[in-house]
Amino acid sequence: MHTTRVTAAALAVAAALTLSACGSDSDKGSPVAEVSASAKTKAATVLDRPFEKPDLVLTDTHGKQYSLREQTKGKPTLIYFGYTNCPDVCPLTMSNIAIARKALPKADQDKLQVVFVTTDPERDTPDSLGKWLKAQDPAFIGLTGDFNKIQAGARSIGIGIDPPKKEKDGSVVSMHGAQVIAFSPKSDEGYVLYGEDTTAEDYTQDLPKLIKGENP
Repeated sequence: MHTTRVTAAALAVAAALTLSACGSDSDKGSPVAEVSASAKTKAATVLDRPFEKPDLVLTDTHGKQYSLREQTKGKPTLIYFGYTNCPDVCPLTMSNIAIARKALPKADQDKLQVVFVTTDPERDTPDSLGKWLKAQDPAFIGLTGDFNKIQAGARSIGIGIDPPKKEKDGSVVSMHGAQVIAFSPKSDEGYVLYGEDTTAEDYTQDLPKLIKGENP
C-alpha cells in the first residue's frame, strides 16, 4: 500500500488559508501523522500513526477539575479546539456535530464524548463557555484553563494555536487549527481527523463507526 507522510500542522495550515478569525500557525515541532492514501474518504482522514490523547487537566463548565484522559478513557471522543467568539468555523463545526449526535440512537448518544477546548480562556470562562455550548448541545463538554497548557495539549496532537490577538478595530482573534480529531474507545488514540469542510451529513454517516472504534 502506498502511503504518504503528512504533518497534522500542515493540514492545519491548509485549513487556515480559508479562514479569517479561525486558523493556525505552522508548528515545526508537531507530530507526524502517516496517512494512508487509500484511507481517505470524503471527510475523514484515517491516521496510520494515531495521536496519544493529550494529558490535559482543565476546568469544565461547572467550575470543576476535568482530566481529559481519565474522564474519557474507553469512550469514543471527539476533540476540537476553538473559541466562543469565533464568527464562523467554530459554531458551524459544533453545530454539525450536534446535528449528527442527535441522529444517533440514545444509547450511542450517551457513549459519545464531544469535548470543546477553548483557545481563548481569558474570555471563555466556565460560565460563558457553558452557555455557548448549551445552545449547541447540552451534552457537550467545555474546558478552559491556562493558555500555555491548552496550547501544549493542542500541539501534542498536531494542532497549532496562537495566543489571542487584538486587531486594530479592537476585536480579539484567536488563530487555531480547525481540525476535529476522533479518539477510539478501544485504544484511546486519536486515529481519525476531520477538516473544517466536514458537513453534518459526513458526521452523521461516520459517527456510528467511530463509536465502535472502527474506521469510517
